[in-house]
Amino acid sequence: MKKIKEVIVVEGKDDTKRLAMAVNADTLETNGSAIDAKTLAQIKRLQASRGVIVFTDPDYSGERIRKTISKAVPGVQHAFLPRAAGVPTKAGGSLGVEHASPAAIQAALANLYTENPDDAPLLISRADLIKAGLLAGPAARKRREQLGELLKIGYVNGKQLPKRLQLFQIQPADFWQAVEQLTDEQ
Repeated sequence: MKKIKEVIVVEGKDDTKRLAMAVNADTLETNGSAIDAKTLAQIKRLQASRGVIVFTDPDYSGERIRKTISKAVPGVQHAFLPRAAGVPTKAGGSLGVEHASPAAIQAALANLYTENPDDAPLLISRADLIKAGLLAGPAARKRREQLGELLKIGYVNGKQLPKRLQLFQIQPADFWQAVEQLTDEQ
């Protein structure tokens, strides 16, 4: 089993248990979406000493936690679980890392992103997103979902897509290759 040096930030105990089945890593649990100052201070200390990987659920709460941590602790790495990989087996459950297979977890942790500063040059324009059919039309949402999986950046809505692509400095060649793959699949 692969040993991961960085500490992985997850939402709860069930996520930690599931990660233990896939990799050998230390985790820090946020215990919900309301991250307190004490937890953020711990994450800052861990980032300085070992590095941090944020690995939250592919849902609204997970995205909120991710944004809170990113704002408070610059330079953290991000791992994204595709929504389809976090679907619960029992009815009534919510999306989450705790439902992912070990292979899905390993794949997510193999494709890490580190945020770039806001002053980085714009690589993919809004016009490019419209041309790629990602912002308007009946299939735009589905195409964004698939693009997020192909680029390993998670799902985002049309408003957040340019920001996410910019944040992780997705290169135009990688973007257009993924768009071409989307078009081929349809």
